[in-house]
Amino acid sequence: MKINWIATASALAFAVSTALHADVLPRYQTDSDWYADAQIKLAAKLQTNNQFKAKNVILFVGDGMGVSTLTAARILQGQQAGNPGEEGYLSFESFPHTALVKTYNVDAQTPDSAGTMTAMMSGLKTDVGVIGVNEKIERGECSTVEGNEVSTALELAEIKGMATGIISTARITHATPAATYAKSADRNWEDISDMPEAAIAEGCVDIADQLVHFEANLEARFEGVDVDGLEVVMGGGRRHFLPKDASFNSTDAVSEIEGDRTDSRDLTQEWQDLYSNGTYVMDKTGFDAVDAASTTHLFGLFNESHMQYEADRSNDVAGEPSLTEMTSKAIDVLDNNAKGFFLMVESGRIDHGHHAGSAYNALTDAIELSNAIQTAIDSTDPDETLILVTADHGHVFTIAGYPKRGNPILGKVVGVGETEPSMAADDMPYTTVGYTNGIGFHDLGTETDGDASYNEDIAAGRMDISAIDTTTSGYHQEALIPLSSETHSGEDVALHANGPGSQLVQGVVEQSVVFHIIEQALDLIQE
Repeated sequence: MKINWIATASALAFAVSTALHADVLPRYQTDSDWYADAQIKLAAKLQTNNQFKAKNVILFVGDGMGVSTLTAARILQGQQAGNPGEEGYLSFESFPHTALVKTYNVDAQTPDSAGTMTAMMSGLKTDVGVIGVNEKIERGECSTVEGNEVSTALELAEIKGMATGIISTARITHATPAATYAKSADRNWEDISDMPEAAIAEGCVDIADQLVHFEANLEARFEGVDVDGLEVVMGGGRRHFLPKDASFNSTDAVSEIEGDRTDSRDLTQEWQDLYSNGTYVMDKTGFDAVDAASTTHLFGLFNESHMQYEADRSNDVAGEPSLTEMTSKAIDVLDNNAKGFFLMVESGRIDHGHHAGSAYNALTDAIELSNAIQTAIDSTDPDETLILVTADHGHVFTIAGYPKRGNPILGKVVGVGETEPSMAADDMPYTTVGYTNGIGFHDLGTETDGDASYNEDIAAGRMDISAIDTTTSGYHQEALIPLSSETHSGEDVALHANGPGSQLVQGVVEQSVVFHIIEQALDLIQE
């Protein structure tokens, strides 16, 4: 007779706990909602799938989504639903396995997105500012790239015959998405106009070019390899694919000349020539018309630069899909491949909200990431799909003071038993969330574009906010140290996991371990 050890363990744990309840724990303790909730969650963990191999892997990266961002987004999500907020969970915070991830780069205590994402994609750490190469690289020196390129999880999935996809609300040539497919001595070489003449002369290729010609580049690197290219690519950054010529402007161009390329090439047309059966879209109407069941390749560029903040998305000129909608569409396209898929989804504008000192935008985009993850959970089989959720780094974003339970997370601190804001030693109120450095205080009312603060003067230090509603979308929190942009932080970030292989997500790990967890689940390295 085959014994179900998981069910047996669960039953035993319940029996032991019940016996203890009767003997040593008062009834009011065991009847507590907190107590019952913990027991239910423990029982669920004991029933967790014990498989280690997955058919699909989805890696979600909340750029800049440190632990304080998770906490504040969780509370804001609950408060938007009319609850106190602290008791809730983001969709992925109920995953059974969690680890802490060390984010430093080889040459930096506080990292950037290029080095961190390269670590997650390749299994080794590297320097700040470089993409898809090891630490032997010298940033900005084209000649140091050759021989130091790394292979990424996405490339290995392609070689294995799996479907592959990349989504970002940032420019698709930005550091995090670029680290899945490109090799570059500098993260800023997004198109040829960004590159020094010496690098071009030495044969280095810009990141947008590498994306469009990913299939040919991969086949050239490995003899005998035959791949079919990225099935799904969606994000912003259209300017890096278009020539610097107004006649190539898209219908939602906000610049007089949308394109940046100085080589007269239209890479969007080059992609369409390569994938004649593929679909190129640049707005919500085109996106909605995509038939996922019949689509072989999908390329979406929805903004000339980064996509809109989620709070500002309805103001886009031609309309943009949400991160949730892009995630759903990508899964529907990728799961046409019977061999499985690898998908990377980045919520890039969490990071940008923090840099701009806009907690509202950072947290709103984090909540949208949680929504996208819930869609992925609902659209996939947990016995087949490993879902990983993490960040590349955190920010100097703090939750402080002694606010009472349910106090608005974006509001001023009001203490337990109090009805008026608490006062600091300077006799002025202060907010629960704030920044150690950055642009500082600005009251922009109902402005939904977090980047609007860059049009204002730096205003670090304490301000009298007594008469200001700090919960509005246009409020930018105070910052202690004046800088033109708020900075990353160096503390660990969380890694949440569900599905086959998620059992390996535990403890405190180097960021490069993320690659090895993906590889183990998919058997990407063929002996």
